[in-house]
Amino acid sequence: MKRIIATLAALLSPCLAAGQKASPPSPAQVAQAVREYRMENEDRIVRELSEFLAIPNVASDTPNIQKNAAHLVEMLEARGIETHPLPVTGRGPVVFGKLISAEAKRTVIFYAHYDGQPVDPTAWTDGSPFEPVLRSAAIEAGGKRIPFPASGAGTRSVYNDDWRIYARSASDDKSPIVALLAALDALRVKRIPLAVNLKVIFEGEEEAGSPNLQKTLELHKNLLGADLLVTADGPVHQSGRPLVFFGNRGDIGIDLTVYGPVRALHSGHYGNWAPNPAMELSRLLASMKDPDGHVLIDGYYDDVTPLGEAEKRALAEMPDNDADLERELGIAKPEGGGKKLVELIMEPSLNIRGLRSAYVGVQAQNVVPDKAEASLEARLVKGEEPRKKFEQIATFIGRQGFFVVDHEPATEERRAHERIAKVVDVVKGAAGKDTVIMPSTGGSVPMYIFDDLGLPWVGVPIVNYDNHQHSSDENLRLGHFWRGMEIYGAILADLNW
Repeated sequence: MKRIIATLAALLSPCLAAGQKASPPSPAQVAQAVREYRMENEDRIVRELSEFLAIPNVASDTPNIQKNAAHLVEMLEARGIETHPLPVTGRGPVVFGKLISAEAKRTVIFYAHYDGQPVDPTAWTDGSPFEPVLRSAAIEAGGKRIPFPASGAGTRSVYNDDWRIYARSASDDKSPIVALLAALDALRVKRIPLAVNLKVIFEGEEEAGSPNLQKTLELHKNLLGADLLVTADGPVHQSGRPLVFFGNRGDIGIDLTVYGPVRALHSGHYGNWAPNPAMELSRLLASMKDPDGHVLIDGYYDDVTPLGEAEKRALAEMPDNDADLERELGIAKPEGGGKKLVELIMEPSLNIRGLRSAYVGVQAQNVVPDKAEASLEARLVKGEEPRKKFEQIATFIGRQGFFVVDHEPATEERRAHERIAKVVDVVKGAAGKDTVIMPSTGGSVPMYIFDDLGLPWVGVPIVNYDNHQHSSDENLRLGHFWRGMEIYGAILADLNW
């Protein structure tokens, strides 16, 4: 892990003299070689990424997920990577590959996922999440839709660094996969040997909580011998600087439904009399946090493992860019009671990720709704157990006067209890000088599985922080993509520690 930090620090150093010779090449020299290759092959690289993005990849869409896996196998085998799709019943396989280097003494595994979050095409500016669109800048910055440069438009760079590709998984996680493969192409063309044996693990269920990953890997544990695992998931730091992280928060999902009458009722005839579940749910959710965002559920912070001195030092050395983020995001006052973002990421959180009850806008109807639904997520930190966290939340809901069930309530139950809440556990997981070193990232990738398998790991994300990850208009800034190729190329050529 120290070697990766040293590699990135050297990669970012401006002091490499032009034409300087080294044996083996330094990280900065490797980056320059990858850059030269990229500038001569941008059209091919972007075309490969666009073709990959055009395959729908929502985790629950098994037929298309399997198409993604088959396409991915073709991409790997085209590089001479020995590839083995590890089957998952009724789902897309875990795609495993290995590339052995005669000069390597160590083995590194790269992990990423090829599935993506669900999409609502109506929420996308261009209306087509799986038809990659090129824009001259971010939509928020007034970026205009522009055509992809014609194939064979030149032998040098034709893509501007600030241009962005819009499509589901443009940043999370298909572009890091293509960046890694393009880096391999560059090293081969530039005759720079791999310093490590490379293995890859690409899964198709990460956005669904990786329910089959651990079982699949344990069945094929003989394939997993390695010295280090690098995860490509996540964005770079909000300052734009490269990021290395050593932990991630866990994540549990909770579906919460509050009930009113057995059918929606006319609000003129029954308003002020029939209990309104949307109002009841609003009161319940509001009772869970104070105005500063502190969770009020009993015991919510009790099991958190205190930060060590090394973690505290790393947090203190991270860029303080909260004010810039507040301006960019239009936030007058953030939550947290004055704590910085990097401090709050080290704490458990509770988020309302969606609300629904009857209709709004042009579809609004004059009714008392029959039910109101919320989707919650709780991010976990070191020391916390997913099941205990769920029980804390469910117990709190019961103490607010709700009869808690895990099923659709029967008529007898609705008649017997004034307030009923269905609470369903949908567990998603378990618990260089210009390089930002982060003890834990806010996202939740299934690294606990690799911990259980005895593999040390580190995160080296490459995509822009403002990529709309998990939202509509997901995008990739090409300058970050190009730099990611250089970073991955330098790591592969410099990790023979």
